[in-house]
Amino acid sequence: MELTHFDEEGRARMVDVSDKAETTRVATARGKVEMQPETLERIRLGQIAKGDVLAVAQVAGIMAAKQTSNVIPMCHPLAITGAKLNFEIVPPGTIEIEGIVKVTGKTGVEMEALTAVSVAALTIYDMCKAIDKTMVIGDIRLMEKTGGKSGHFMREDHIS
Repeated sequence: MELTHFDEEGRARMVDVSDKAETTRVATARGKVEMQPETLERIRLGQIAKGDVLAVAQVAGIMAAKQTSNVIPMCHPLAITGAKLNFEIVPPGTIEIEGIVKVTGKTGVEMEALTAVSVAALTIYDMCKAIDKTMVIGDIRLMEKTGGKSGHFMREDHIS
C-alpha cells in the first residue's frame, strides 16, 4: 500500500486531486464519552451550568467538520454539502456520538467526520469538566464511507 502524502524523497505533500472526478462522498464516524451516571443525568435534565451540552456539542462538531483543513495539515479545503451530529444517551454513563459528513468533490470526507466527532466529544468534556474530571473520550473511528476511487467501506460492527 502506497502512502500518498509523501513524495519520492519522503517529504510531506498534499495529494494533487485536480485530475480526479467529482463524486458524491459520504463518511460516518462514531465515538463516545463515558462519564459518571450523575453527570449524564444532569446533561439529560439540562442542569449543566454552561448550557445545553448536546446542542453546543452539535454546533461545535459541525463547525469542526468545516474547519478540518485548518487543523489537519494535508487535508484539502472542502465545500461540505452536509454535516450532521447525532447523540445517543446510553445509561448509566455514556454518550455515543455519530457524525455524518457529505460532499460532492474530488476527495473524501473521512477526516471531516472524524474531526466532527472528536470536537463534539471534546466540547462535552469541556462543558462538564467542572463536575466530572473522570470522563473518558474514546472509540473514535470511521464506520462507513462511500464514493471515490476506493469505493465503499463499512466497518464490520457498523449498525445503521
